[in-house]
Amino acid sequence: MRARRLALGLALLSITGSPSSALAQAWPIPEKAGAVSLVYQWINNTGHRLSDGVLLDDGKSHNQGLALAVDYGVTRKLSVSVGIPFVGAKFLGPNPPPVPPELQSPNDLDGEWHSGFQDFALSARYNVLSHGAFVLTPAVAVVIPSHSYDYRGDAVLGRRLKELQLGVNLGRTLDEISSNLYISARYAYAFVEQAEVDVPNNRSNAGLEIGYLPVPKLTLQAMCLWQRTHGGLRFGTMPPGTPVFPGDVNTPDRVLEHDRLLRDNAFHLAGAASYSFEAVDIFAQYLAYVSGSDTHAGHVVSAGVTWYFNRPGPGRDAQSR
Repeated sequence: MRARRLALGLALLSITGSPSSALAQAWPIPEKAGAVSLVYQWINNTGHRLSDGVLLDDGKSHNQGLALAVDYGVTRKLSVSVGIPFVGAKFLGPNPPPVPPELQSPNDLDGEWHSGFQDFALSARYNVLSHGAFVLTPAVAVVIPSHSYDYRGDAVLGRRLKELQLGVNLGRTLDEISSNLYISARYAYAFVEQAEVDVPNNRSNAGLEIGYLPVPKLTLQAMCLWQRTHGGLRFGTMPPGTPVFPGDVNTPDRVLEHDRLLRDNAFHLAGAASYSFEAVDIFAQYLAYVSGSDTHAGHVVSAGVTWYFNRPGPGRDAQSR
């Protein structure tokens, strides 16, 4: 149970941050047990990375979100979850977006916060293998926009695109080194709804996590997260890079759609900590945008709490890990 507590919170963070995977959980939750998580997230976008990865110190923005998720063990192997975030975004500038005035987003020009509910995320995970220290858990998720919000610009709620995500999670306790050490990995492929412009925009996400319990109630975790967009639009680079700015965003229709169609490739590193009480966990995470192309630069700070219900006793709990 301890090896997957923090993973529940981190799975929720993928909902409130950049479009990642809502499937990140290898260990199954016990039958008829569940958890309710509430997470606050602050995102500081400090600029944009161009198509060659060079940082453009412009187009800064802030995002914040408060997300609620419920996870429930239907059977010993099958668990389901549902979540939705309430998010806000504000464009800081310092300059207007580099597009004609008639194509600029009103949300970016007014310099105000724009808030609302974002996307529902529904997922199911089925543990197909649990042998000794090793677990294998495929998963499926759907992401559905909660309403027809504006997606143009930086001060928006999200991309407003439906997704079907298929993934697999692997987990293993490293008892050979320490009974308090574990590792997990995941991969997910997202089939993304076609936007108004006919540009492929599916996505792969992968992650690797290492967790350690220095004392029974404290979990420390280090993560690396990788994203690759299969298709998308390149915004180009400043000379002498190629393609030259504005790259593939070279028609009015593509300008209007580019915020949700960029070829967003990224590599992130994160660290997290969780502390367990009798029926409650509190956790915090710091995530840094290390590198990427056609994506944001910046960092994310998150904190949350998870309440458990119908949690099994210590004997059964240890068996389910």
